[in-house]
Amino acid sequence: MTFLQAIILGIVQGLTEFIPVSSSGHLVLVPHFLGWQFAKEQAFIFDVLVQWGTLFSVFIYFWKDLTIIGTAFVQGIMQRTPFVDPDSRMGWYLIIATLPTVIFGLLGKDLIEYAFASARMTGYFLFLTAIVLVIAETTGRRNRSMEEMSWLDSLLIGFSQVLALLPGVSRSGATIAGGMTRNLDRSAAARFSFLMSVPIMVGAGALALKDLAELPAVHDFLLPLLAGFLAALISGYIAIRWLIAYLSKHSLYVFAGYCTVLGLIVILTS
Repeated sequence: MTFLQAIILGIVQGLTEFIPVSSSGHLVLVPHFLGWQFAKEQAFIFDVLVQWGTLFSVFIYFWKDLTIIGTAFVQGIMQRTPFVDPDSRMGWYLIIATLPTVIFGLLGKDLIEYAFASARMTGYFLFLTAIVLVIAETTGRRNRSMEEMSWLDSLLIGFSQVLALLPGVSRSGATIAGGMTRNLDRSAAARFSFLMSVPIMVGAGALALKDLAELPAVHDFLLPLLAGFLAALISGYIAIRWLIAYLSKHSLYVFAGYCTVLGLIVILTS
């Protein structure tokens, strides 16, 4: 992987991690269309670790929210009143929302890595993203704020995140749609989606660090990884700001249409 390739893929990751068009799908499709060939193990680890760039963009944008939630969460445990404070409860909701993906991710690791190697399969899963977005727009009443969430809401949104283990299924799209089907308004669903990305990205990145250390010639890979990380951080921050503002006034249909067209192109050309 060259320095330029890493920057391009980092920008793609940053923009599409939060815009609901599937970052994992685009990280499969961009090398496919440009004819780039990477070792499977190297590509998978890069895809996971470059997500730490977008993770840091979440930290920067939601720094105040995360600090308040984290402080209330710790105080709730120390005072043995973990569910009294709304911010403390939100910390527990983020943990609950993460559990389904952790369980299914560990059980299906080999299948997930196989799916990432198939551009055609990514095309079919892009159709699934489009369907999920349309269902959210047509069924959700969008009349609840994030403060009105319950533990059941967080668990069901967490199960929607499981779909995003597959390339072509947008994590942000699946979780925003999951929130909207629980009647959260679009902006609230997006904010919870971005916050719940923190624990899953930290966990996935930590596991990939071990695999990175075992790669041959790992030192040759660190500079492109750093370039991809910085590109993803900057573009991810821009994407978060833009999408939250966009969803306050617009629907998800345009992203569903994009995923449908892209999925059709992929299937016809792969």
